Amino acid sequence: MRGHAAVYDRVDRAGDVIRRGAFGAPGAVPLLMQHRGEPVGTIEAIGEDARGLWIAARVDDAEAARLVRCGALPGLSVGYRPVGTRQGAWREILAAELVEVSLVAQPAQALARVETISDD
Repeated sequence: MRGHAAVYDRVDRAGDVIRRGAFGAPGAVPLLMQHRGEPVGTIEAIGEDARGLWIAARVDDAEAARLVRCGALPGLSVGYRPVGTRQGAWREILAAELVEVSLVAQPAQALARVETISDD
């Protein structure tokens, strides 16, 4: 599966705005389900494009894969620790340590979604 785990310059439901480049060059992080428990797969590639932070991942957990395929987990969400912020009308995340990416039912950032699913 592929998708954007974070979309830059958009206010999320928590009032945060992640800015372009906030995650720097993220290293290996786990793929979780709903920000809890053991990893349900492997993030095989991660990077930034003009839209945000994208991932390509393999979902190994059979139940998690079923939930993604049937549309019950359409969203992606990032778990992070803010390193640099600026407070204004919203909290701007200028730099952050990426801790994990999760498959979620309702992402905080509405545009952070699973975009493609393959059988590979």
